[in-house]
Amino acid sequence: MLRLGVGSPVRLFDGRGHEFDGTVQRAGARVDVSVGRSRTPDAPETRVAITLIPAVLKGDGTDSVVRDAVMLGVARIQPIVTTRTEISLASLGRARRRERWQRVAVAAAKQCGRAVVPEVAEPIDLGSVLEAGGADRDLLMCVEPSAGVEATGVHGTGAPGGRASLLVGPEGGWTPDEIEQARAVCRFVRLGGRRLRADATPIVALSALMAIWNEL
Repeated sequence: MLRLGVGSPVRLFDGRGHEFDGTVQRAGARVDVSVGRSRTPDAPETRVAITLIPAVLKGDGTDSVVRDAVMLGVARIQPIVTTRTEISLASLGRARRRERWQRVAVAAAKQCGRAVVPEVAEPIDLGSVLEAGGADRDLLMCVEPSAGVEATGVHGTGAPGGRASLLVGPEGGWTPDEIEQARAVCRFVRLGGRRLRADATPIVALSALMAIWNEL
């Protein structure tokens, strides 16, 4: 807005899929915009509503995951804490990290032209996700080559229904106990034979799945 003057055209969105034309009426410390006709969003939503379930990463690693996942089109982000996560649920709450990640999601939606801002949910533990299971969705878990379990390459995941969820682990990966707990409700998937950084894995996996599901 700092570069815009009175009369400049702008695009407005409400975060729930509606987009509008607008015109700047006043610019300065306060900006007033008149709302015009509704328009079709430039960035259509994906046909498969994907929930990304990433383990919280150290530092600002989760910020990057949220930003890139929103730009790729995920419908929801559910951060989780696992055995090898380096921060507790209580610490995340005190630091108001969910609010920060939601702001990152808003900024990413603006940058990529989405009219929908995905919800970033309150972090929960992995057990809560596994207890909920995959009753009405395809629940995929990314595993490393060294995990010691049979896993399907992403090319073999097949076309999901209307919803799917993707679990991605922390630095250090899943523990054997976590993999055993997930066996009953998850399909294990792998991303080739390379070990990827924890902040890169969600984005590589999402990109591959969306390409396979004809969402890109």
